[in-house]
Amino acid sequence: MSIKEDFEKLLAKLQTERDEINLKLHLASMEAKQEFEEAEKEWSRLKVKAGEIADDSVDTSEEFIANAKIVGEELKDTYHRIAKRLAH
Repeated sequence: MSIKEDFEKLLAKLQTERDEINLKLHLASMEAKQEFEEAEKEWSRLKVKAGEIADDSVDTSEEFIANAKIVGEELKDTYHRIAKRLAH
């Protein structure tokens, strides 16, 4: 599996987690809401990077994709932390 395919899988998983958290946010504490708002900024930046990676006319290096994947992994950790808070 290529790094691009790995990244696309990560992006799909993040979209699902993001959607689930967004549904639960109305019950969340202010702290969780603030953390989610910050995560939304990262999500927006990651979506731009994903668009660049998906655009075959844009030259993206393995390093660029790897860095985007790191940001995605960090965002995944943030989503997990928020989801854990919402579960209580």
